[in-house]
This record gives sequence, C-alpha cells and structure tokens, in this order.
Amino acid sequence: MAASLNFVQVIGNLTRDPEVRQTPNGQTVATIGIATNRKWTNKQTNEKQEEVEFHNVVVWGKLAEICQQYLKKGAKTYFQGRLKTRNWEDPDGKKNYRTEIIAENMIMLDSRGGAAPTASQPAASQPAASQPAVADPVAQQTPPPVAEEEEVRIDDLPF
Repeated sequence: MAASLNFVQVIGNLTRDPEVRQTPNGQTVATIGIATNRKWTNKQTNEKQEEVEFHNVVVWGKLAEICQQYLKKGAKTYFQGRLKTRNWEDPDGKKNYRTEIIAENMIMLDSRGGAAPTASQPAASQPAASQPAVADPVAQQTPPPVAEEEEVRIDDLPF
C-alpha cells in the first residue's frame, strides 16, 4: 500500500493582520491571508510575467497567539503545515468550499536588527544547525499537537 503525504510550505507576505478569535471551548485560532508570487520571462515575447496566489492559513493554540503578537500586514513569513478543505452550506442552501493551510510551524522572515523570532516544533526534534542564533523566548514556544480525534465543526468556528 502506498503512503500518502499532505505537506505544504509557503513563503509570502501577509495580506492583512492576523484575525484571532476564541472557539466556544476556549481554543485560540488565527486566520491569516498570505500572498505568494511567481515571476518568469515569456520566452516568445521576452516580457517579464508575474502571477500572484492568495492562500488562507489557519493557526491554532499558542502559535496563533504568537502570530497575533508578532505578525503584521506585509510581513514576509514562512508557514509549514497541511492542506484541508472544509465545506458548508450558506443560509440560501448554496454549498461553499474553502481550502486552507493548517499551519503547524511558522518562521518570521522579516528581520529587525537580527534573527527573526521563530515558532516551530520542540528544539529536541530539530538539528542544532537549524536553531536560531539568538536566544529568543518566542523561538522556544511550541504549538500544541493537533488532536486528530477532535474534529472541529464549522459551527465551532467563531467566524
């Protein structure tokens, strides 16, 4: 049997400040818009081309709080996670779909006078070479593990 892989990495600029809310059960969730672009030269016309993609990122728990505190519109940021498509019916009965990146790791790439704070998996799971050069308490924050058995329903989301 072949294994499956649902893994995504994006580096782009935030299209707005993170929107942070609490679920009815008290869990923090942030929604973030990020834009990525691709540039190339048209071989036939030799014109420079650019294409922009917009992505929806959802961040949970402590990592959502870190995003709220440190990320602002325009910030260049790396997100790593998995894709999830959710669907719902609006009051008119129309079926809607939204594909989101459920982020498990985030690295701020905009540097303000030094290494940017990072938030990712526990330090023990990463090689020493990938640790930030600056002792930063934000770098040692760990997002909570995603509880696979706890399904979040659309009705649970406050937005």
